Amino acid sequence: MNENEIGKIIVNSAVTLHRELGPGLLESVYEVILAHELEKCGLAVERQVSIPIEYHGISFSEGFRADIIVEQKVIIELKSVETINKSHKKQLLTYLRLADYKLGYLLNFGEALMKDGIYRIINGTIS
Repeated sequence: MNENEIGKIIVNSAVTLHRELGPGLLESVYEVILAHELEKCGLAVERQVSIPIEYHGISFSEGFRADIIVEQKVIIELKSVETINKSHKKQLLTYLRLADYKLGYLLNFGEALMKDGIYRIINGTIS
């Protein structure tokens, strides 16, 4: 399964989840339920994954924590805020670069409509 196929499942699951629970819950609630829904779709899901960073040839384990990684191909960063700002998008792009992943989704469950809270972030090109 490629990144784009995984992405369709992520988006559909996020929309369904938001439709059922609505906006405004804690990010951790959306995280645990979204991970469960993605696993029900047969995807390999990891939560709160520590991603080390390498700097000048030295690996540091205190890099960052990805909210969700799907199939070792897509990073999902979850928010439950009133407004997404540029720094949220830059944060995910940096995560993608450091982890050497091509695709990530920034999902803001704080929006009234989930479609307004979905941001697809690409690092490089996706085939």
